[in-house]
Amino acid sequence: MEVQLPHGQRYIKKFIYYAALGVPEVDISTYKLKINGLVENKLEFSYEDLLKMIDTKYTKDFHCVTGWSIKDVYWEGIKIRNIVEKSKVKEEAKWVIFYSLDGYTSTIPIEDALSEDSIIALRINGKPLTIEQGFPARPFMPHLYGWKSAKWLTEIEFIDKYVDGYWEERGYHERGNVWEEERFKGHLGKHSPKRPIL
Repeated sequence: MEVQLPHGQRYIKKFIYYAALGVPEVDISTYKLKINGLVENKLEFSYEDLLKMIDTKYTKDFHCVTGWSIKDVYWEGIKIRNIVEKSKVKEEAKWVIFYSLDGYTSTIPIEDALSEDSIIALRINGKPLTIEQGFPARPFMPHLYGWKSAKWLTEIEFIDKYVDGYWEERGYHERGNVWEEERFKGHLGKHSPKRPIL
């Protein structure tokens, strides 16, 4: 049975690329992905390290909060939960912040980061990400809108209290679940977290 397109979305043929803070230059020879925050083991991975760790390949749609979707994108990457196991995230961690090379950030609840299908994406449709797609790496959570999938990923930080990312500061939803249509703050779908008191 074919999965229904989420409400408010329409399929288009090609990705529309956004770069809110501009497209950064990437020096792959010095690139590192850092895992830190509320973890027992702070970790660093080179791009070559990440390529050797690919453990997930699947076909999933990509959904942008502006209403377009790309059908049947073939993704290859690393389950975020497997990296979490290596870093031994502490119990008090409730949220995850993704940091990008250009200064962009996005925040998601830890349970969404640990979802079975949540990955650090390294390849799309059989090829490495292009720079416009977020080379060398980006998180991808199929059930969340694309703004959570921070391009040019450089750091994953585990924290105990909610902090706005770039678009969250501008009124976008804390979680961003596609199926709940969680586009903006104030929309609490049945799976939405209550925002912590800071």
